Amino acid sequence: MSANRHLGRIIALQTLYEQELRQECQDKSFNLKQATKRNIHRYKTLVDDERFIVRLVDGITVRKDELDLLLQPVAPEWPLSQIARMDRLVLRLGAYELQSEDSVPPKVVINEAVELAKEFGGDNSSKFVNGVLGTVLRQQEEKAKLTKKTKPITKSK
Repeated sequence: MSANRHLGRIIALQTLYEQELRQECQDKSFNLKQATKRNIHRYKTLVDDERFIVRLVDGITVRKDELDLLLQPVAPEWPLSQIARMDRLVLRLGAYELQSEDSVPPKVVINEAVELAKEFGGDNSSKFVNGVLGTVLRQQEEKAKLTKKTKPITKSK
């Protein structure tokens, strides 16, 4: 299952890369659903969980601005628009999974993002991705602890 999920993340990343590139070129003919379907079809014999891929692509697309707002303060010296496209997409994918994919342990999400950065990013991409997503995870854990501590105690009748 994990090797299949890794391939799913690659397909999602490929689709998101194509989307961003074609939007930048103002290609009005681009259709995200068709591109996702085409990219999944290329690996149809190897993909078990198409819904996972669609969920990643659609979720990241819909929540792009929200994910960017989450990521930007974690690496303030690197505006997201100046980060290499692939690194930016890997960060969005990892941040999305950390926030939305409860079935995947956070350490696995970060490890997968680091592996994608090694495969498709630059020389220092994996370290950068690891640092940023590690900080996002720590912030999420701290926020969860604070939320637990501040829950009001209710008396049962």
